[in-house]
Amino acid sequence: MVLIRKFEEKAGQLYGMGKIAGFCHLYIGQEAVVVGFISSSKPGDKMITSYRDHGHMLAIGTDPKVIMAELMGRATGCSKGKGGSMHMFDLERHFYGGHGIVGAQIPIGTGLAFADKYLNKNNITYVYYGDGAAHQGQVYESYNMAALWKLPVIYIIENNEYAMGTSVSRSSHITDLYKRGEGFGIPGMQVDGMDIFAVEKAAKEAADFVKSGKGPVLLELKTYRYRGHSMSDPAKYRSKEEVQEKRDHHDPIVNLKKYLLDNKIIKEEELDLIDDEIKNKVNEAIEFAENSPEPDESELYTDVN
Repeated sequence: MVLIRKFEEKAGQLYGMGKIAGFCHLYIGQEAVVVGFISSSKPGDKMITSYRDHGHMLAIGTDPKVIMAELMGRATGCSKGKGGSMHMFDLERHFYGGHGIVGAQIPIGTGLAFADKYLNKNNITYVYYGDGAAHQGQVYESYNMAALWKLPVIYIIENNEYAMGTSVSRSSHITDLYKRGEGFGIPGMQVDGMDIFAVEKAAKEAADFVKSGKGPVLLELKTYRYRGHSMSDPAKYRSKEEVQEKRDHHDPIVNLKKYLLDNKIIKEEELDLIDDEIKNKVNEAIEFAENSPEPDESELYTDVN
């Protein structure tokens, strides 16, 4: 979680300096969601998400250097510098994006789960999307097929309370998004996405359910993003007091550190060492990216269908 936080903070700084171009959606505040789910996954399990994807890549163990290089549009990036922030992939670790179209990853993820079932592979597909994407029509077509064929898929709504700049209460008559699968027979659960332990517990329960052959599960993770929807969003639709309250009382990293210290699991000096190690790792990623070449002109029409 600390790696994601520090990486994203640096990405925000670099964007402001003009070293990262295009769109850039930061994951600051939501770290406990993807990190909590990684604990229940095993080799061969698949992951797919939206354009807010840097944190997911870091959570599965992708080298921060190739992520930062991709953000800076360098040839050494995970998408050869041509995908940028919103279109990252790591097929070696079964991460299938990074999708710029709202909700596009949901039917694709359902298809990945179908492939695993068709090929008799004992794996799960984790499909992440936001509260805004939860309203898209293809979501419900996916729910229907996944339930009908009992596909090994976990749908994860990262409800950070604002779809771009619109609150859930303004865009949805029913604000309990985990109930959206009930009409298809898909069980749902609402989880505190700011609590790493709550996320880990829910992730394990969902994985056990899916692996038993009972079909998909829908989880709504109540989380919060501290920054705007993207770097171009000043987030004037909410008060500074609201954001500060979340930082002061619900921050997943601060609360975990307090738990570790209060229970004498780790010492303050050890936490400082972790912070220093991660700062160095992020700085190394920046140095690697800045020293990497931009894509050659010959790459302009490759990887285009």
